[in-house]
Amino acid sequence: MRIFTTSVVVAALSLGTPAFVQAQGAPAQSEAQTPPDQSSAAIESIQVVDVKDLKPEVRSKVDDIVAQTSEEDIQSLRKSIDATPEAASALKAKGLSSSQVVAISIADGVLTLFAKTA
Repeated sequence: MRIFTTSVVVAALSLGTPAFVQAQGAPAQSEAQTPPDQSSAAIESIQVVDVKDLKPEVRSKVDDIVAQTSEEDIQSLRKSIDATPEAASALKAKGLSSSQVVAISIADGVLTLFAKTA
């Protein structure tokens, strides 16, 4: 599978949830860290999660991250998704498009696309 070429900043969340990935340029937070060479991560599967299906405390953290991300960075992330046939296909299978993706997570070989549907 093709790996995203977008540089990323990972904002690690507490509660044992996966790290959310934002396009470079997002404001750094105290818990933010630069991941090890992200391009070497092998993505074995893709899942699509609707933000409204998350637990309230996790959804709140996603909303906070999205609020701190510039529109330019979100557009860059969405272009990377569109340029990755497997990711675009996973969204299409759920009746969604990259324009609904607000964040992604890459953990343990799983690419999670977080989308807002309403």
